[in-house]
Amino acid sequence: MLKKITLLLALALSFIATTALADDFPDEIVDKFMAMKADAEAKKVMPESLSGMTVVSTAEVNKMFQAKKAIFLDNRVKSQYDTEKIKGATWFLADDLLKNPDLAKKLDKDKEYVLYCNGPTCFRSPATGVMLNSLGFKKLYWYRDGIPAWKKAGNPVE
Repeated sequence: MLKKITLLLALALSFIATTALADDFPDEIVDKFMAMKADAEAKKVMPESLSGMTVVSTAEVNKMFQAKKAIFLDNRVKSQYDTEKIKGATWFLADDLLKNPDLAKKLDKDKEYVLYCNGPTCFRSPATGVMLNSLGFKKLYWYRDGIPAWKKAGNPVE
């Protein structure tokens, strides 16, 4: 019986230590994420701009695309990404990043990133930007108008 209790105690302490050492986002960042998500669910438009990101127009994004100047991160859900995305974009879901900040380690902080989702009422690209900025990423471009504007302008999708 003592061995079972010792084992359970060791497992519990291991879990607590792992959880305590997890690289979680500060409450302020989580609160911003949740507020943006609530606004999106209420069909509210996201802010015109956010600290730590440069808002870019379709024309500016197209120039970056043509120059291969930045890495495009599609922040929409996987089924949308799999159906249609800006040509060459990488899937990077805000929801997953919130749960696991270590996902950002796959990215190079010295590179430029264009973040996009489904337009001004979508929370995922601005939320991704807020989280990445809090992790030290400085070259973030928020394509606020997103894939609807990209397609409307006749730009390449795959």
